[in-house]
Amino acid sequence: MPRLRRGRVIDMSGVDDDLLPAAETPVGRALAELTAPGGEFPLREETVRGIPMRVYATGPTTLAEILHASAVFAERPHWVYADEERSYGEHLRQVYGLADALLTRYGLAPGDRVGIAMRNYPEWSVAFWAAQVAGLVAVPLNAWWTAGELVWAVGDSGARLVVADGERAPGLVGHVPVVRVRGTGESDAREWAELMASLDPAAGPPPVTVAPDDLSTILYTSGTTGRPKGAVHTHRNHVTNALNTMLTARAGLRARGATPGGPTGVLLTYPLFHIAGLNSLYGQVLTGGSVATLYRWDRAEARRLVRTHRLTGAAGVPTTLGELAEDAIAHPDELGTLNRFAMGGAPIPPELVRRIGAGLGPHASNGYGLTETTSAVCANVSTDFQAHPDSVGRPAPGADLRIVDPETLRDVDGVGELWFRGPNVVSGYWNNTVATAAAFVDGWFRTGDLGYVERGWVYVVDRLKDVVIRGGENVYSS
Repeated sequence: MPRLRRGRVIDMSGVDDDLLPAAETPVGRALAELTAPGGEFPLREETVRGIPMRVYATGPTTLAEILHASAVFAERPHWVYADEERSYGEHLRQVYGLADALLTRYGLAPGDRVGIAMRNYPEWSVAFWAAQVAGLVAVPLNAWWTAGELVWAVGDSGARLVVADGERAPGLVGHVPVVRVRGTGESDAREWAELMASLDPAAGPPPVTVAPDDLSTILYTSGTTGRPKGAVHTHRNHVTNALNTMLTARAGLRARGATPGGPTGVLLTYPLFHIAGLNSLYGQVLTGGSVATLYRWDRAEARRLVRTHRLTGAAGVPTTLGELAEDAIAHPDELGTLNRFAMGGAPIPPELVRRIGAGLGPHASNGYGLTETTSAVCANVSTDFQAHPDSVGRPAPGADLRIVDPETLRDVDGVGELWFRGPNVVSGYWNNTVATAAAFVDGWFRTGDLGYVERGWVYVVDRLKDVVIRGGENVYSS
């Protein structure tokens, strides 16, 4: 492991003897070229919330900007679900119409919260983007929660309206105004289809100014230590994440001597209420790609969607993507368009990475991040992932990393708690000053994960709370 100097901040955008091996790989060189002045993703210094940060100097600064720019993709497919296919033009009309209704008919004002509680239906995207362009705060609710848990989160966030599918609407009606999506039978909720039919088809962008540091979402964490905590994301957090993802994809292509092709299409198996799901939601809109979703994981249906719609990538946990990768290896004539497997959410077996590399090429990618870091704050892509399948990669160009002794809060040599700071890191938790003070120190987020850096590569060892001390020695349960 490298010797970390006391008080040192690991900045992967610079060149350091300890980090040089990672910087000198084809992916590392591509990242340096792409983020340099004159590159496609140049960085500049900016003070955000009183903290000096490296931010992207060009590109969109809010999710609203990303959505407005999608008008140029009007004829392209935006969403595929079962036998349904919707274009970007139709999506934009529904988003603008719903945004207008939220502000005028429902009387919501910028900063008000709107809950979303449903499966990965196409309507999820419309509700989310309408909130973004109207200056509202979307609250994606965990669709696996019980009715009581959903009601609690609605109350905690102060959501004034919830868009919910037929499975979740009954538990929410009576607690908050509800718009029901794909429901059957009698209900006191307003029906989505009726609301859509009443929208102004000529509605344009709402007359709302959205700024980079305005609130965008409240995403509730898993709640392993009690009630879930609502991580508060700004537009800057999400746009930084979108550009980070786009940058690493570009670097992976350049490392292989390839160039971006035509429109992409991703099979999204992460739930949209999860930060990894949002990755694909706005990442595809940024580039004019399509999103395909499933009612639940179905291997045969996944193959059909890839084959029928010529999807180029897939995003999900290793279990599901491992099955899809095996099918792609066995049936290259049928699934040959797949050229990217973005995996996360669970440890990725190195053997799976090698299998994909041997059968399909260096198309797998890995990431490390949390809700609080707005998805992947580290990424490992392309040939780098093939060479270091047990590493989570390197921090994003705008992110700083410290390795800290969790007891003394001093930087350490070797294994310590991973602390991150940067424009993709949230500032705290909704309505929870105690939890915010415990997890955030001078802009640094304490991940609760233990890890180390070796020759520029970041390795995650264990969760801090899972460490057992035996005879004065740390024993990592994983």
